[in-house]
Amino acid sequence: MKKTWSSIMIMSLLIFIGVQILTERVAILESVTFSFNIWKNNIFPSLFPFFVLSEILMNYGFIEFCGELLKPIMVRIFKTSSSCAFIFVMSIISGFPSNAKYTKELLEQGLIDEKEGTKILMFTCFSNPLFILGTVAILFLNNKDVGLLILLCHYVSNIIIGILFRNFYPTKEKSSSVSLKKAISSMHQKRINNPSNFGQILTKALQNSISTLLLILGTVTTFLVITTIIDKNVQLNHYNQSILNGFVEMTQGLKYVSILNIPLKLKSILTTMILSFGGLSVHMQVISIISSTKIKYFPFLVARVIHALLASVLVFLLFDFWIILL
Repeated sequence: MKKTWSSIMIMSLLIFIGVQILTERVAILESVTFSFNIWKNNIFPSLFPFFVLSEILMNYGFIEFCGELLKPIMVRIFKTSSSCAFIFVMSIISGFPSNAKYTKELLEQGLIDEKEGTKILMFTCFSNPLFILGTVAILFLNNKDVGLLILLCHYVSNIIIGILFRNFYPTKEKSSSVSLKKAISSMHQKRINNPSNFGQILTKALQNSISTLLLILGTVTTFLVITTIIDKNVQLNHYNQSILNGFVEMTQGLKYVSILNIPLKLKSILTTMILSFGGLSVHMQVISIISSTKIKYFPFLVARVIHALLASVLVFLLFDFWIILL
């Protein structure tokens, strides 16, 4: 009987959403257009080059090269295998949800296991630096100096999470001194042993990248539609509405926070909190990517809550000093 009621509840919710899409079609259309513009102007340009490049780099030995050079950091500080250095570096450059994509690919290649995949996801959820310094800092907050502070706190707090959870599924791999010669040799062996030619590698990279980006587009659009339906049916003040929207779909929440009539310091704190949590839209993108694996989502969720709190506290503590300094 309990399962029957669950089915009835789900169907009722879906019918309600369908009715809202029909009755609020103008607002829904605006949301869909807004989501496509976000994807076209921000997500696609910032992620597509890195998605393609990362897959080519993997086939030409960059994982082995990067892992050997950063082995002391990954093994001693974070207690992960050296292969995770690739995920860490590429995630900083490209931003979420690329960390889930890279983690899944290394798992499929047998370079890491499910436990290590669960762990590395926790502290590699970085927002794209161009998004923070461009869209967030200049377009939303109209202050590039504050953008640098948000970027610093967002990144540092993620690294702190990695250190705090270093004993969560610790690696058995032993650290060693850095050897550039060994790193180059490992990279070379990977390249010459790869049976695929460049054309095949590039084609596969393009196909996988487009597929992932279309998944992201669909997820962002879905959650923007949900936030629109919530806004039309739940009467909240602008402050609470911005926070709620931010934790459902990050970009829309950041936009609403930027137009609130509140001090820049509070805007920066709220922006950092929303950015570090990522929004349910980003969480769903991660879940979709890792769904075919045994990587656990719950530790990722816990890490994002800690990340949001820690990063926003850092902004609160450093904001006044940062403004005076710059």
